[in-house]
Amino acid sequence: MLTHTGTTEIRTERLILRRFEHSDVDDMLNYWISDPQIQSLYCEPVYTSKPEVQALLDKYISSYEKCDYYRWAVILKETSECIGQIAFFLMDSTNHFAEIEYCIGSKFQRKGFATEAARAVVRFGFKQIHLHKIQISHKSNNTPSKKVIENCGFIYEGTLRDYFHEGGHYTDRVFYSLLEKEYQG
Repeated sequence: MLTHTGTTEIRTERLILRRFEHSDVDDMLNYWISDPQIQSLYCEPVYTSKPEVQALLDKYISSYEKCDYYRWAVILKETSECIGQIAFFLMDSTNHFAEIEYCIGSKFQRKGFATEAARAVVRFGFKQIHLHKIQISHKSNNTPSKKVIENCGFIYEGTLRDYFHEGGHYTDRVFYSLLEKEYQG
């Protein structure tokens, strides 16, 4: 049985993972949500205006009322900037698993922030929620995300060939998972 807590704050060495707030709108626009390259890597739309992002934030914030909703703003401790997000975007309480998605603004990539956030969320999923399995995937052309996934200890499960159709060509979706018994905290 899962122990749903909802999105609660998680602190790491360099990051604070917390609920989104309306005050995050400018950082979101400046660092990631308006960047087509970032948003396309995890199949999300591009938002270019404050009203659009405020509407999205309204959706996130109202969803925090649900005890099985998990979406964190990734906050850089040093500057208090919202540099990205991470979530269990799929939560299957019946089968005791969840799937992670994340994005970090390009200015903050290749500094270990995605790995640090993902490790914290994996720990939270196994230790707080008591998940049996956590899965994650990336587009085959997203090598940096593959590195994050491998750094977190996920095990390759398989590839869904030609899963995404974008810009006139197909891209594979590569799946990994980690079982609670494999997790090394």
